[in-house]
Amino acid sequence: MLKLDEQKQAAKDWFESLRDRLCAAFEEIEREAGSDSSFVRTSWERPDESGSAGGGGVRSQMNGKVFEKVGVNVSTVGGRFTPEFAATIFGADETDPTFFATGISLVAHMANPHVPAVHMNTRFLATTKRWFGGGADLNPAIPYEEDTKAFHARLRAACAAHDPTFYPRFSKWADDYFFLPHRGVSRGVGGIFYDHLECHEPGEGPTFDQNFAFTRDVGEAFLDIFPKIVRKRMASDFSVGDMERLLEFRGRYVEFNLLYDRGTLFGLKTGGNIDAILMSLPPLARWK
Repeated sequence: MLKLDEQKQAAKDWFESLRDRLCAAFEEIEREAGSDSSFVRTSWERPDESGSAGGGGVRSQMNGKVFEKVGVNVSTVGGRFTPEFAATIFGADETDPTFFATGISLVAHMANPHVPAVHMNTRFLATTKRWFGGGADLNPAIPYEEDTKAFHARLRAACAAHDPTFYPRFSKWADDYFFLPHRGVSRGVGGIFYDHLECHEPGEGPTFDQNFAFTRDVGEAFLDIFPKIVRKRMASDFSVGDMERLLEFRGRYVEFNLLYDRGTLFGLKTGGNIDAILMSLPPLARWK
């Protein structure tokens, strides 16, 4: 069993509590649509490089009437990076490749093409440094400008409560990150993305408490705005053409997650649960 200090435990507890609230909110939407679908939770564990307990997580997945496939996963793992992978991770190196990571990862693929798919992830990592990362981004097959504006406005407000530079920096980072260079298109309509938000000692820079408070507000902002967008669009009529557009869009989503997504790579490189790692992939997609 992993030994957690106060900061690691606090982050883990928060991610688990946010998961529970998100799952409850999404199940309530299913009830409103006349569905009795609920999340199925599957626990998993991983050994570290010595064969000792290296942490694990819980994969929570629901297949419903509104949410065709939604996963809300929390993992808490630790161990040692390989020398090659350590060289790519902030604060890790060959002399000290140990790590700890805890976080929540959410991806929702919707049954109605007018309801946007969405991704949200926040995480806390400790190597020789400690930092938070994460964000949220909206991925509509059929974009609505008012939904995009509402999503960004809520994230902008969460950022503004902490640092006026956060939203301009992190929204651009999302635009740059969630981009498919081989196609020259964005994965969706953006949001925010941040990484390596380092935790310093008091007086030396942003502290754990400050960065943790911001990360919690990102989670709260997502929990506030996304269910509103879902409820607004989930009863919309759609055509065969709309569904074809959705399936083609999902193909782009698959390409990004398998080719470029950092979380997918991190999970695979650290012995994570394969089903949890690939939870982000849609149940159906199409390529021409």
